[in-house]
This record gives sequence, structure tokens and C-alpha cells, in this order.
Amino acid sequence: MNGNTSFDVVVIGSGPGGYVAAIRAAQLGFKTACIEKDSTLGGTCLNVGCIPSKALLYSSEMFHFLQKDGKTHGIEISDLRVEFSQMMKRKQEVVTGFTQGVAGLFKKNNVERITGTARLLSPNEIEVTKDGQTQKIQARYTILATGSEPIALPFLPFDEKIVLSSTGALSLPKIPKKLIVVGAGVIGVELASVYSRLGTQVVVVEMLDYICPMMDQTIRKTLLQTLKKQGLEFYLGAKVTGAEVGKEQVAVYVEHEGKKLTFDADNVLVAVGRRPYSKGLGLQDVGVQVSPRGFVEVNQDLQTNIPSIYAIGDLIDGAMLAHRASEEGIAAVEKLAGLHPHVNYMAIPNVIYTHPEVAAVGLTEQEAKDAQLKLQIGSCLFKANSRARCIGDTDGLVKIIGEANTGRLIGMHIIGPNASEMIGEGVIAIEKKATISDIAYASHAHPTLSEAIKEAALNALGHAIHF
Repeated sequence: MNGNTSFDVVVIGSGPGGYVAAIRAAQLGFKTACIEKDSTLGGTCLNVGCIPSKALLYSSEMFHFLQKDGKTHGIEISDLRVEFSQMMKRKQEVVTGFTQGVAGLFKKNNVERITGTARLLSPNEIEVTKDGQTQKIQARYTILATGSEPIALPFLPFDEKIVLSSTGALSLPKIPKKLIVVGAGVIGVELASVYSRLGTQVVVVEMLDYICPMMDQTIRKTLLQTLKKQGLEFYLGAKVTGAEVGKEQVAVYVEHEGKKLTFDADNVLVAVGRRPYSKGLGLQDVGVQVSPRGFVEVNQDLQTNIPSIYAIGDLIDGAMLAHRASEEGIAAVEKLAGLHPHVNYMAIPNVIYTHPEVAAVGLTEQEAKDAQLKLQIGSCLFKANSRARCIGDTDGLVKIIGEANTGRLIGMHIIGPNASEMIGEGVIAIEKKATISDIAYASHAHPTLSEAIKEAALNALGHAIHF
């Protein structure tokens, strides 16, 4: 175990919230340690979440493009096939590069890395256990950043061989012939897309009548139509009632529109959500308040009811997003340093890395209507965008929502090529309280996909040029 036992700031968890908080704390002059139970840093995001899934999404997208659209672009490959082991190897190399990078950043910023499982003993004391040995750490301040874990169904416990969480779905030894996905949220549709592109027959079962509930209705309807065109099969408003798991296959029983259905597959991915992970953390022992749903309760400064203990990321209520956790990590330690940080949750984007990509920031149209706001709404189809036509990727649209009385942008929603990169314009606009006119009359390079944002803004003002 490590020699140092007393720190100004101790961060428990090294995901995108925890490691960023630890680095920023050290930069601000705090003697800082980060406790991580796993052998690699980076948490779910870097190891079994955001990073490996995007590596596989890109690899599968490349294959799908060459297979479906290569000839259109004058590219012909006679023996195009997937070498799945190489695809997985590359994915792991990307992951390893990032986790080693975080370790390097810890050294650069003098963050002490402590490997082991942390448990709160008191408001200022933490016990760390590794391989049966324990060490007590004194902390002036503690930041809880232990993240979340996948939720299993009672009759479909994860074995990560047949019944998969997102972790198992990112580490399969071979491409399944048939895959059932339970849940059509972000994780469900992203991983369904990966395997569908690689030739898997994918069935998605969702309890709600629509997919991706956090997205604007216009966007999610367009996404559903596009995914269906790509070959994914959806059963919405459906209930999974049971399952039988064999050694090599699984049968999933579903009720849909009054009918009882049975789906047989090589694997079932259960993607019905995630819950905060605080197992063994000792929250009750020190009196940290937790909501009935298991979230640690914090005030606007991310401080728990115990003044020396803060919590960030998936452990507290809100959208489970890596970049949100990072913003909160920085805000928490800057507050400790006497600065005046602020996390603008209105300006935190949300992205789905399907093809086409989906990205959003601010209010949906329904949320704005529920708030009884008078709206200005404009849109632009990518079919009207010159760059989209040049690259042959014209599915989707940009939708802009403004508050009519002030003209301020309050929502931007994109489904289309490179939506994840385009949404940054909406983030800055909302952060800086920009108006739709500000966007409409700002010059956008031609030909670019971002011109669709300008055109949507012009459309909201009533005088679109190209649409």
C-alpha cells in the first residue's frame, strides 16, 4: 500500500468525473489522491463504455460504408470481409492508450494513485482495501465519483456470455448471427447498430412506444425510420415477460400488441438503464443522504449533507454523461479553492453515435411547450445541404428552437452526418445566451455541414434561402 496517508482532496473513482477532478485539484495546489478499485484508470467510460463503443461503431461504419456505398464512390473491393478479432484488437489498443494516458497525466500533475476498494469510515477518514490488506487515508475533502452500473432484469441476470450488459457486448469473441436488444435508449441503439452493420440480425424490444426518450420527438422519429431502413427490427410498446437461457442460445418471451412472441438468439443485450454504484462505499455509516432511487443527494455546489464530502457524475441525479461528470468534477474542486464555478446543465449536449448521428442541447420542443414558452422553430434538411450531398450522406435535419420574446436559442437538435461535432455551436450559443439571429447572420464556411445550422436559423426567422 502507498506511504502517504493524509491528503487535502481524495477522489474515489477515476472515471471522467473522478480523474478530471483529481487533476484539477492538484493544479489548484491541493495535495491530491485518487482511489480506484480496478487495475486500470478511466472508469466505465474509458474501459467498457464511451471509448470502446465508439471505436467499434467507427470500425463497423467503415465496413458498412464500403459494403453499401463503395461502388457509388468508385471504390470496389473484391474480398471485403470483417476480421472481427482484429477489430476487437484495435478497440482494445485504443482503450489501453487512453487508460495509460490518464496514468501519465496523474504523474504529470502529481496526483497520487491508490489502487483498492474505498470505504468511508468517517467524514474525513477512508479505508482502502487491496488483496486483503487495508490502509487508512485521511482526507480534508472527499469527492465521490464511483459512477454507475448496468441494471439487469430479474429473469435475465448478466453472465456476459449469453446475457450481456454493455460490457459484455463490447467484448464478444465472435459476431452473433442473431441478437436481441432489450431497451432502445442510447446504449441499446448504438450497440444494435454496431452488430447490425456487421451482419447480425438484430431485434430491439422497447417498453415505451418510442425510442431514445430524451431526444426531441422529431429527431427520434427520424432516427427510428432510418434504423429500420438499415435493417434493424423494432418492437415498441412491448414487454419482456421471461426468458430461457441455454448454453449457446437464449429464448426471450415478449408481449406485443396482444400477441405472445418468442425470439431466439445467440445473445441478448439488456440495456434498460443504469443505476448509481455505491456498493461498499459506506455512505450510510457516515450519514450521507441518499435518495430512494439510490442517488447521493447534493446541493448546488455538489456538496452532500456532510460538509467535507462532495459527489459528482452518475452517482448523483441527472443525465448520465461522461462530459457532465467532468464539468462537475472541475466545479467541485474549484469551489473548494474559493473560486466561483457554475455548471450550466442547459448547455450540456447529448449525443447518440448511430449513423446518422444524433446530437442535442437545451430544451426539446415538448419541454419548451410544457414551460409555456412562445417559440420560434426552424429546420433544415440535410438534403438541402451541399456538403451532405457531396459526401452522399443526406439523411436527417437540423432543428432549432428559440424563445420568441427574446430571440434566444433554447434548443438545438441534429440528426445527420457529424452531428456530434456540429452540436458545439449550439452549446456555445446557449452558454453565451446567443439569439437565433446571431446564428443566422454569422458566416458559415461553404460548403460545410454546419451551413444547415445557419439555414435552420434563417428558417426560424422566416426567410430561409436554400430550404
